[in-house]
Amino acid sequence: MALNSGPNSPKRKVARPIIRKKSTDQGSPEEVTPIAGSPSPPPAHHVPSVPPITEPPTGRAQVARPILATTRRERLVVAEEEYDETEDVLVGAAKRSAPAWLISLGVHTCILVVLGLLMLPGLLDAPLQIEVVYAEKIGKQVEDEIFQSPTEEIPVLEDPVLAEDIEEVEDPLAAPPEVEPIEFQATTQTTDIQAPSIGMALDGREKGMKKALLAAYGGTATTEGAVVKGLEWLKRNQQSDGMWSLLGPYADGAPTENRVAATAMALLAFQGHGSTHLYGPYKDVVARGWNALIKKQDDEGNFFLTGGHHHRLYTHAQSTIALCELYGMTDDKTLKEAAQRALDYCYKSQSPQGGWRYAPGGASDTSVTGWFVMALQSGRMSGLEVPAVNLDKISAFLDTATTDGGSKYAYIPGQSDTLSMTAEGLLCRQYLGWAHDDPRLDRGIQYIGGHPLNFTEMDVYYWYYATQAMHHMGGKPWNQWNRVMRQAVPENQLQTGKESGSWDPHNDTHGHLGGRLYTTCLCIYMLEVYYRHLPLYKHNVN
Repeated sequence: MALNSGPNSPKRKVARPIIRKKSTDQGSPEEVTPIAGSPSPPPAHHVPSVPPITEPPTGRAQVARPILATTRRERLVVAEEEYDETEDVLVGAAKRSAPAWLISLGVHTCILVVLGLLMLPGLLDAPLQIEVVYAEKIGKQVEDEIFQSPTEEIPVLEDPVLAEDIEEVEDPLAAPPEVEPIEFQATTQTTDIQAPSIGMALDGREKGMKKALLAAYGGTATTEGAVVKGLEWLKRNQQSDGMWSLLGPYADGAPTENRVAATAMALLAFQGHGSTHLYGPYKDVVARGWNALIKKQDDEGNFFLTGGHHHRLYTHAQSTIALCELYGMTDDKTLKEAAQRALDYCYKSQSPQGGWRYAPGGASDTSVTGWFVMALQSGRMSGLEVPAVNLDKISAFLDTATTDGGSKYAYIPGQSDTLSMTAEGLLCRQYLGWAHDDPRLDRGIQYIGGHPLNFTEMDVYYWYYATQAMHHMGGKPWNQWNRVMRQAVPENQLQTGKESGSWDPHNDTHGHLGGRLYTTCLCIYMLEVYYRHLPLYKHNVN
């Protein structure tokens, strides 16, 4: 039917729809033609309306309902009612005009949907494969710190990072260790063992290089965060004279005091992170530690003063590693003479069997010998004198300590092999020149890989050596080991309380002997493995 809305149309008592005209002035309200006989409604915002239907599909006349909307809310309600009424009319028309086959299709479709919903719970009962990652979520991702999966090939690192890329230090006025300066003299490495490149092995600790190596070998913001927390715990427990203690003041100390060994182990953790007495975020801590520790070395070069009988050569080896690393990292000429004397004492105390144990010149065992191998290799890394004859003697001793021709090792020749001694023996073989594809090394690495890190059977001594051997091996063995190590070690670090940042020694195989500082330092060393020593072999293989 026709709808009249002009100004000259006769007045009839028939309700008229609201006819809206769009305003030409943007932002101004629309003009609304008022209903005849009703007061003029106030201006309102535009409300979408359904176009009037001139010929309803049913063919029946439609009686217009009075529209008495005067407010915006009322007009909205009216518009919705008009829309609903129009929709009902269209739906009704569609139903009447639809063919039978279309209706049948709709009914069957609904039935299929219902049946599908009934079967859905059964489909969801299938087992799901879920990989849970815990430690990777600890802490906040460092800005712009994107860590990638380990690569098959080690990056080519031709030049060390320059000074401007080194982290800012806390106190540029801190004093270096109190060592009498001596005239620098050129030295040469006298070993002829064909070991992989050693010369740049300490350069990975510098800031820019460290970030690249973390990315290349699977380190994360979580592993670095755990390292910093561990170093903060060590910093809190440094004593007033600059040294550390195995006894405390922290909880769960060792039963026997040895402040020299405790200090050497703590300094190795800070130096492994890249701090020295000259630079780094823990420069002051390291300087205070070395100002105290360097005074403990006697005229022979020996660092051992007091402690249990079995501590003596462990103590000297650990101190020698730390001193040679410090010299190699800084090229501080005032340290060179002390570092060389420490190495010379290593040679004097070597057993006729080729290794070291508890007393200078006495018997040998794989455990103490492993620390001396690292001491001599730290000397080689730093360009100090390391005679080949002493390295050859170590190889000869390891030949007597193996139980199967080189893949597994015992604590003492003639005993059964153990995991910890096997990992330590294999690392020694890597530093002493065994090739990456040596079948004995490959069998030993596979054996270790079958015993991954597990905190229900905590053995940080084994893990410390296995982590290094796996890292040098690279490829699939390293990826599999690291996937567990980088998650489990941070996950088991204490996060709250006075001892936050440390690792509890209670469940560790040797924790009752070494105490909390020993356990914490070895865990820190593991998490620094990505950059602490550059991998020995040029290529990783899967």
